[in-house]
Amino acid sequence: MNTQKSNQANGNGNGANARKAIVLVHGGFVDGSGWAGVHQNLKRQGHHVVVVQNPTKSLADDVATTKAAIESVDGEVVLVGHSYGGVVITEAGTHPKVSRLVYITAFAPDQGESVASLIANPPPGASVPPILPPKDGYLFLDRSKFAASFAADVEADTAAFMADAQVPWGLDALSGAVTNPAWRSKPSHYLVATEDKMIPPPAQRMMAQRAQAQVKELPGSHAIYVSKPAEIADFIRQAASA
Repeated sequence: MNTQKSNQANGNGNGANARKAIVLVHGGFVDGSGWAGVHQNLKRQGHHVVVVQNPTKSLADDVATTKAAIESVDGEVVLVGHSYGGVVITEAGTHPKVSRLVYITAFAPDQGESVASLIANPPPGASVPPILPPKDGYLFLDRSKFAASFAADVEADTAAFMADAQVPWGLDALSGAVTNPAWRSKPSHYLVATEDKMIPPPAQRMMAQRAQAQVKELPGSHAIYVSKPAEIADFIRQAASA
């Protein structure tokens, strides 16, 4: 761990005791509305919270949108990403206002890596997301398999709505590679969802360990931020106050 990361982890000179703003970044196939429960819990705890609405057309566009959200708040920012949102915060998190990164069952790529490269060679027996062949440069999940793969522990009607309300995920977002991973210089926290069928838990643990993140494991699906908003908000709160 380098000196900058160590100093931030110890709160030296970074206002560790100050109430930090929280910026929430969604992943692919969904929009920011899935953070509603987490947002409500964090607001009740007194945090200023901003939910990013990324177009998910390209990594560059999503990083620019996220940086604009970071700029819109005063003071230090805890940057939170779910799934593909982890790629976005890994690239955008080098912004000087960002003090900590929080990954919620998310990709945490190293330099030169993308979602496409990280999922290219799944280990034997790993769950394979039901991603349909690309159409006009965008991806969707098979609606009939969405609940089982993405949101197995989410209330059935909500999971069905999420399947029908999918946001097109651009191939340029899938293949967008990280240039300077923020976790190399910022303290990181990682929530492993142990029943995730989209990102295998062993892959989550590998990325968390590589980022030297503080790790917590909870039983839950890929949409654990929807199914267990209070627990996820508490994890983010603990990271913000670390």
